[in-house]
Amino acid sequence: MNKREFLKTSTLGALGVMLAPSWLRAFPTGSRLRTAHIGVGNMGGEDLKAISSHADVDVVALCDVDALNLSAAHKLHPRARVFFDYRVMLDELGDEIDAVIVSTPDHTHAPAAMLAMQMNKSVYCQKPLTHYVSESRAMKQLAAEKGLVTQMGIQVHSFYDYKLATLLIQSGIIGKVHTVHAWSPKNHGYDGPPPEGEDPIPTQLDWNLWAGTSPKPPYKEGVYHPGVWRKLMDYGCGTLGDMGVHIFDTPYNALQLDVPRTITNECRPTNGFGFPEHNTVTYEFPGTEYTTRSLKWIWYDGPGAPPMHEDLALPGGMDTQAERKNANGKTVGTGKVSLDPMVAGENELPDQGAMFVGRKGRLLLPHFMQLPRKIVKGKYVDISKEIAEVSKAHGLGEPIRNYDTEGPKHYHQFVDACLGKGECSAPFEYASRLTETILLGTIAGRFPGETLHWDADTAKFEEEKANQYLTGEYRKF
Repeated sequence: MNKREFLKTSTLGALGVMLAPSWLRAFPTGSRLRTAHIGVGNMGGEDLKAISSHADVDVVALCDVDALNLSAAHKLHPRARVFFDYRVMLDELGDEIDAVIVSTPDHTHAPAAMLAMQMNKSVYCQKPLTHYVSESRAMKQLAAEKGLVTQMGIQVHSFYDYKLATLLIQSGIIGKVHTVHAWSPKNHGYDGPPPEGEDPIPTQLDWNLWAGTSPKPPYKEGVYHPGVWRKLMDYGCGTLGDMGVHIFDTPYNALQLDVPRTITNECRPTNGFGFPEHNTVTYEFPGTEYTTRSLKWIWYDGPGAPPMHEDLALPGGMDTQAERKNANGKTVGTGKVSLDPMVAGENELPDQGAMFVGRKGRLLLPHFMQLPRKIVKGKYVDISKEIAEVSKAHGLGEPIRNYDTEGPKHYHQFVDACLGKGECSAPFEYASRLTETILLGTIAGRFPGETLHWDADTAKFEEEKANQYLTGEYRKF
């Protein structure tokens, strides 16, 4: 289906809004939340599903640059009005929207979210919060100035194991933490050359709107849309900006970190087009209540990550290549790394995760849906008593190993907060700092092996050559 056909077959087409029956405008208000969704394909479709599963949500608008995505979403929400351009949607609907869900590629997060917030709309925005550091700070400031409800899409932030690990670390279970290791073998990098030539633009896709404020290159099939954009500097944030946000989140939150002082990325020389396929990023953070005077943080990504390290050695040995089973007992090959949790064996390092290293031992936190484990002097230590005490004291309840039921909780928390029933746990005030930390690591990848020094007060590097990558020039489209 192309764009013209979709508009003809949908009475709610973006160009047919004024012809829509008047009953379509009569969504309830007050005790219900009217949502508009920007980006409804892939992860956007999952966001739409989770938000709309809340009993007090009315989906009033759907926006996507791909007519196939719109068609699929519209079948699920036939009363919603549809648009290709989020600017037109926000302008047309105005006061008919209470909250906006931004689920686009990374480069459109800030342009869409900022426009919505300028119109006093609450915003749920997928991770990473922004494509540029300057955007993260701007979104934090605008949300605070307007007093808006905001939430970044790191849904595992609300999962039992991550909340438990945060509380255990803050209880001092391994003492002051001096080092964190975090890793993912995912590969959202690209070491090859830019593509040559040009392919016909699919009829269902508005290529100009997809590029948005970023450069609009010649269209090449399989290079940008629908999912490969994560690997490319103009549109994504690499593996660090994808899985890094999820895996950084708990240690960052548990240790109450701010932004780092220094950043070094060991990777291949920059090619100006794709992110490196392998990165080892070392951060140095100022100390907090839960750390030593300073904290060393090492991130590893790419196939084969993490490398052998004494801090990652497990009792009985370490095997990162062993066969894995997911939470339902199904064998999963190590080539598949996703939100399907792979359960590592007793002596196996999980495919993705983090290791806290403290003065009184180590705490291993798999990603995800597995309990953290304490290691002291090369042996596992039973912490079932500590887990029970922390869970009871903070009302965590029992762990539920079902993503379908646990996943929506983070989204529902946002909806409830918009309706005055609680607060969000990953508002932009927090998400902007976490995202800034992530993005500083991607910038360091442009200067492999060099240590960059970050001034949090001025929001600049001491190394002037790096400051040009803190922001970008928006293309008019």
